[in-house]
Amino acid sequence: MSSTTVRPAHKPYSPKRAVERMRRGDLGAWPVVGGLIAIAVVFGSLNEHFLSPENLTNLALQMAATGTISLGIIMVLLLGEIDLAAGSVSGLCAVIMTIMNVRQGWNPLLAIVVAVAAGAAIGLVHGLLFTRVRMPSFVVTLAGLIGWQGLLLFLLGERGTINLPFDGFVAKLSDTWLPPWLAWTLAVALVGAYGGSLLLGRRLRIAADLPVGPASWAVVRAGLLAVVLAAAVVVLQADRGVPLLLVIFAALVVILDLVLRHTAFGRWMYAVGGNAEAARRAGINVTRIRVLAFVLSGSLAAFGGILAASRLSAVNQSSGGSDMLLMAIAAAVIGGTSLFGGRGRTYAALLGILVIQAITNGMLLLNLDSSVRYMVTASVLALAVAIDSLARRGSTP
Repeated sequence: MSSTTVRPAHKPYSPKRAVERMRRGDLGAWPVVGGLIAIAVVFGSLNEHFLSPENLTNLALQMAATGTISLGIIMVLLLGEIDLAAGSVSGLCAVIMTIMNVRQGWNPLLAIVVAVAAGAAIGLVHGLLFTRVRMPSFVVTLAGLIGWQGLLLFLLGERGTINLPFDGFVAKLSDTWLPPWLAWTLAVALVGAYGGSLLLGRRLRIAADLPVGPASWAVVRAGLLAVVLAAAVVVLQADRGVPLLLVIFAALVVILDLVLRHTAFGRWMYAVGGNAEAARRAGINVTRIRVLAFVLSGSLAAFGGILAASRLSAVNQSSGGSDMLLMAIAAAVIGGTSLFGGRGRTYAALLGILVIQAITNGMLLLNLDSSVRYMVTASVLALAVAIDSLARRGSTP
């Protein structure tokens, strides 16, 4: 077996290391955070309703579906590939779920499971065509974008729209709000779990005789998370409360981040994306990792489509269409996921979709034309890719 190093050992996060990364051009999530602050200041000064609890609650609802699809896009982007069929898959699987639930009378939970399984099966087909037939992922998923959209239209038939019961389980997903006690309990539990994971990781590194950062920095990071979560709960509770859709999306972000950072599968994903040949020589089954990435993308696209159907309480011919795919890809890239593979976090979907939805929401409040919104979003996307390219150039020895 080759002694080629697939991925350098993970170093503890510390202020000193963060400064070193910035000097190399790797700015991490800081440009996105700065962009969010700038967006809040600009639109907040131009329209007093932008930062109101009601508008911020609507913003949280709007980003859940596209953000979930963006999580799947990230799985593929980590390998340096692309999934152009995610939008069509989301719409198709939402239609499958709705037909089973409304027309066939299936239990809604069973219909959701089958729809997500259908998305996973579609992802499996894409992955096998990419790995076994050696078709470029761009071509495979471009064909899927067209073909699955055609199947969606076929299943909908001439009527073109299927409404979900307003009092049904699926529709209630987007109209369920956590009571204050539960929202605060979840926030405290999340901060406790995050702080505990930092301390546990530090203890394990010390036991393994690995370098560790200062304990005070772990406390600062947990404190910052507590401040952010407390502010979010206070603002959302000032309106209708914390929406269940936001909790579902956030849970997916956290779970997938833990999988990518703390499991062998996650390390293999980064290794394959960073250098597929080195990963193969190190004994990693590159084909399996690539197929699983497309399966995850299809599954998350399906679930995102179901969340979108819940918001609309219906599916129609435009489900999964319009600019949903482009916004999902843009969210991943703007959030910091590299188009070249090997670098990115699931939090990129959360940060990126926040930027896009905030821009969209702010411009709608200002009654600006959609053409302006598209041009501004394109400029932000181009800037994000430019930063990524410069970061890669700066980190190249």
